[in-house]
Amino acid sequence: MIPRTLFSSEHEDYRRLTQRFLADEVLPFHAQWEKEKRVPREIWRRAGELGLLLPCIPEEYGGYGADRLYSMVIGEEYMGSGASGLGIGFGVHALVAGYILHYGSEQQKQTWLPKMVSGEAIGSIAMTEPNTGSDLQAVKTRAVRDGDDYVITGSKTFISNGVQSDLVVVVCKTGTTGTARDISLIIVESGRDGYAKSQPLEKIGLHAQDTCMLFFDNVRVPCSNLLGPEEGKGFGQLMRDLAWERISGAIGFQAQAEAALRHTVDYTKGRTVFGKPVFDFQNSRFKLAELKTEIQIGRSWVDSCMELALRNELTPEAAAMAKHWTAELSLRVVEECLQLHGGNGYMTEYPIARLFLDTRGNRIWGGSREVMKEIIARTL
Repeated sequence: MIPRTLFSSEHEDYRRLTQRFLADEVLPFHAQWEKEKRVPREIWRRAGELGLLLPCIPEEYGGYGADRLYSMVIGEEYMGSGASGLGIGFGVHALVAGYILHYGSEQQKQTWLPKMVSGEAIGSIAMTEPNTGSDLQAVKTRAVRDGDDYVITGSKTFISNGVQSDLVVVVCKTGTTGTARDISLIIVESGRDGYAKSQPLEKIGLHAQDTCMLFFDNVRVPCSNLLGPEEGKGFGQLMRDLAWERISGAIGFQAQAEAALRHTVDYTKGRTVFGKPVFDFQNSRFKLAELKTEIQIGRSWVDSCMELALRNELTPEAAAMAKHWTAELSLRVVEECLQLHGGNGYMTEYPIARLFLDTRGNRIWGGSREVMKEIIARTL
């Protein structure tokens, strides 16, 4: 691969710390966590203790105030290692912390961010509803003001970290204009009367990432739980942070594609067919050469987008293109690599089979590929 110029020696030290954490404390147990459909809370706390959860949160709220390249390192290593329970769950947790940091009151920041940095509190965000998909303006969950409280009614689905979350940022309607100005973001803490969670949903892949439905039956929270100084700002808040969410996804998808190629090169060099390694067949080498080239294109584009993100110049369409390209890339690479594994590629004891299960959602979450194409097409 072409050498990368994004990272300093400090970033690479941080990468090695992440790799040791994964090798010693995560990967030996991840298969069990997939059966349990969750990452144990002690691992969240351990990641927080090592600074591997929210390194970019400012020091006054318990973080390191590090640049976003540290988050990129975490995303690459978690997703590239196959620890999807951490990669998705920790990523969503970081997005929630970002919403609180950017839009929360000082009290909200002081209450939640130190606990989220340490792993004591787990965050999730509730956007999708059973009948809305990616159409955020069609949400039906409503928050009605009653004195000093909001009363929230509705339901959400496909909520990452939902089962274990201590707080959820709920996308709901606080107005009746029929426009985006109706949308607000409100924090709901676990344990509120009328707030319930389903059992973990049965997914094709990402089994260690707890995902559930949430139900709000006249849940009462104080008006101080509103994110932002006034109602009706939620849609804009979501749009401003979606570019980062999508480039974060692209970082993970790219890492999955690179991991698939790495596993397959090793496998084909060690697997013998007709008296010689699978790698020695021209078809195998040419296919792997094609994939390596496509992966390099993806890496160059993602790194370029990260440079823009560091300068706060990443546009929604650039992030959408990165998310779209890498999602398709990850599926294509994993499919080709699985074929080169032959029958073993269908066995979940092999990393390529687990990648096959985990990557299919890449076209959907964070905005479906059709939504990405629509965002890109608007710039033509």
